[in-house]
Amino acid sequence: MRFDTDSSVYALFGDPVSHSLSPVMHNSAFEFTGYKGLYLAFEVKNIKNALISVKTLGIKGASVTIPHKIEVMKHLDVIDDMAVKIGAVNTIINIGGYLKGYNSDGLGAVKALSEKTLINGKKIAVIGAGGAARAVAFCLKKEGGRITVINRSRDKGERLAEDLISDYRPLNDTGSMDHDILINTTPVGMTPHTEGMPIERRYLEKGMVVMDIVYNPLKTLFLSEAEKAGCVTIDGLSMFVHQGAFQFELWTGIKAPVDIMKTTVLSALQPLEL
Repeated sequence: MRFDTDSSVYALFGDPVSHSLSPVMHNSAFEFTGYKGLYLAFEVKNIKNALISVKTLGIKGASVTIPHKIEVMKHLDVIDDMAVKIGAVNTIINIGGYLKGYNSDGLGAVKALSEKTLINGKKIAVIGAGGAARAVAFCLKKEGGRITVINRSRDKGERLAEDLISDYRPLNDTGSMDHDILINTTPVGMTPHTEGMPIERRYLEKGMVVMDIVYNPLKTLFLSEAEKAGCVTIDGLSMFVHQGAFQFELWTGIKAPVDIMKTTVLSALQPLEL
């Protein structure tokens, strides 16, 4: 695809960003749809200065990743209500120099889960209490899920549970799981530390839906053990692609080619797993 002064530029801001597959995913979507867009990753130390650049250079939109998802909120013109509740922003759209922030992580989780199960009325255990956990838990509760927060740190776990008006259980004292859906939102099991599991295998029960937001490796030890236990499993690729699809549609107004985005990311991941 040829680029010129009419092309739209989009950015990823984070530190680090070299590992991200967002550029591969978004650029494949631009190319497939014929949209004249280019998505670039920038390693950014100061998010305030990065947003000044967005306005100055006319960058049409941006993804925001670790460690800027909370700090970026101070420098936006307006923030979507759900992102305010979550307390983090990972998506920005530039509307004529007016920057609006969203959080697509939770929406991605809802889409990924909805492909395999109903959410409304289900008992859902969310492992973790960080930014990803907050996004996932708030969006699943909005869909009618009954949330329990499971976290190693009691203070952080109870704080999230209080914000959700939900229950909290410490990681080392979860008792009987008794949940329909179990979601790992922590980095436990991610490459290169693939030997870890966020919770003991004995809590994995036949028929339970088990999701891991980690997508490298695609099949974590957690998901492998869940399969052995007879659980329905969902890997992190679906959530990653669906949150990216939300970003694509917000920025372009074009329906996202989800299958193309997923295939592209999967192809990029396979050499990493060899």
